[in-house]
Amino acid sequence: MKNLKIGLGQINSKNNIKENLVQMKKVIEECSSKGAELVVFPEASSYLSLSGAEENSQSIDGEIINELKNMAVKHKVYIHNGSFAEKDMNSDKIFNTSVFINPKGEIEAVYRKIHLFDVSIDKENTFNESSKYKRGNEIINLSNEIGQFGFTICYDLRFPELFRKLTFNGAKLIFVPAAFTLFTGKDHWEPLLRARAIENQVYIVAVGQFGEFEKGKKSFGNSMVIDPWGTVIAKSSDKVDTLIAEIEWDYIDSVRNSIPSLKNRVELENI
Repeated sequence: MKNLKIGLGQINSKNNIKENLVQMKKVIEECSSKGAELVVFPEASSYLSLSGAEENSQSIDGEIINELKNMAVKHKVYIHNGSFAEKDMNSDKIFNTSVFINPKGEIEAVYRKIHLFDVSIDKENTFNESSKYKRGNEIINLSNEIGQFGFTICYDLRFPELFRKLTFNGAKLIFVPAAFTLFTGKDHWEPLLRARAIENQVYIVAVGQFGEFEKGKKSFGNSMVIDPWGTVIAKSSDKVDTLIAEIEWDYIDSVRNSIPSLKNRVELENI
């Protein structure tokens, strides 16, 4: 399989869908002009706020995804939206949902975030995602003409068993769109991402929200691409930014042959 050129859009989404879509359009235009075949966005790319997600949620066939479908067709690129607030017709709660769109404007994969961010670090860093969101219940892999992919969102990063299942299901690149907090991001973001890449011998494509999205609330940014050896091969500046990186699929086999840890793995429940 030929190498894959990807574009990462590190954006500063806020509580205005139309303005966020304008940001995303500019990223797609810039990345596609530089040869990117796939453009990837952060978590909550089309709406980011501690309030209003339910009121601004949409179905898969709503304005947000339809606009991204049109952009994919126009620029002849694959688009991973990061995630958006998906309306659930059977519940008052919503899903945090990734959508992967091909250049024909067709949806190839939908992943709903499994691990919800219910965390109380201190008074300034308390989150209760499950009060608004339903958790997904399906592990999602995708194999198509450009690669073999696995899907996660943000807090999923702290659960290595999900990444291991995605890897054994065939993923060679795992997406981690995020809106990591500044407080935890400075200490945990890169070490966790590199660990997931090293232990599974896969590429990790991690796209983060950057900057203040409402008063006193900041996202860490530091979007990056990590290769199967655990080396950061591309990293965004500390600002709203776009990033181009090339995925060398053959390098995965080289790493796995040199250190065959996936083959050497022992099923511990059998001991």
